[in-house]
Amino acid sequence: MIRKYLLPILAIVGFSFAMFMVSRGNRVVPAAEPVNPPPQTRFTRYVSAAGLVEAASDNIAIGTPVSGLITAVKVKVGDQVKAGQVLFQLDDRQLKAQLLSQEAGLRVAGAQVAKLTALPRAEDLPPLTAKVAQQKVNLEDLRAQLARLEGVKDPRSVSQDEVIRHRFSVQTAEKQMEQAEAQLAQLKSGAWQPDLDVARAQEESARAGVEAIRIELERLKILAPIDAEVLQVQIQPGEFAQAGTLAVPLMVLGDTSSLHVRVDVDENDAWRVMAGNPAQAFARGNREISVSLSFVQFEPLVVPKKSLTGESTERVDTRVLQIVYAIVPEKKAGSLPIYVGQQMDVFIEATERPASTQPVTGTVLPAEHKTKS
Repeated sequence: MIRKYLLPILAIVGFSFAMFMVSRGNRVVPAAEPVNPPPQTRFTRYVSAAGLVEAASDNIAIGTPVSGLITAVKVKVGDQVKAGQVLFQLDDRQLKAQLLSQEAGLRVAGAQVAKLTALPRAEDLPPLTAKVAQQKVNLEDLRAQLARLEGVKDPRSVSQDEVIRHRFSVQTAEKQMEQAEAQLAQLKSGAWQPDLDVARAQEESARAGVEAIRIELERLKILAPIDAEVLQVQIQPGEFAQAGTLAVPLMVLGDTSSLHVRVDVDENDAWRVMAGNPAQAFARGNREISVSLSFVQFEPLVVPKKSLTGESTERVDTRVLQIVYAIVPEKKAGSLPIYVGQQMDVFIEATERPASTQPVTGTVLPAEHKTKS
């Protein structure tokens, strides 16, 4: 009795359950609402692209002309700096020591020039003047003695050798007199001009050395190139700053008084964008945050795409035309959550493909098959 009714009942229940599961599996599942609805542009025809917010002056990566130890960082993120303001300081102790040595050398060279310029010394003139007077008196005395000897009429009274000896003494005294007068004239004339020129050249060389070290000291003070905002600081006192191009800049500045958006347009759509076409940008994740963009310029060089969106249809070797747009001043960046380095969804009003005026007919042959005229 149980087998007669139980098995058909179980079969009916199983068949009903199978039909229920089949009907449930074929039911159409309604599409889920997106968490963040995609932005909707006001343009009828448009080119969509990804944009990157940057400062109006471009993002300036601050570097250092020489490698060195950082002794002080004068600014922090968010500070507004003026052109020429010190951003950070490198260790300058060695150059300051060299400057002291060069300044001492400059003082020595200047003293040498002053010494030569001040010649003759007043103390040096009296001794030579007295020597000249002494030589003059001595010469007059010897000339008088020679005159007396030569005036003797009796040759037997005076030896001829003595007369000759007095004549030689007079000649010697004359030469000594000329030498003393020449020394006095040389002293009165002051420093020799070539010696003075050499001393002045040495002073200029020492001054140039001092100025060179002062310039090197100024180079150790890294200054702001323009009026800008400090966007990023990657250094601390005590760290070593490497000169040259770095993967991570020591500091980043930018003029954020107005912001630009650098838009990457796929090369396949580049022909649809004309200079002056308006654009609209939306913040990622919130389509309520949007700004109007005004055309600034094309970057004429088409470059490989660097920031990928992750779509499966996107190729790594895609090349893009970069277009720079400015955020329209009616909505200032400071009143919106828009920051330098932020990605935005950009829609650019597109131009339709122009109609061909001369349709192509026939077959285009390779160059090697064309006949020469």
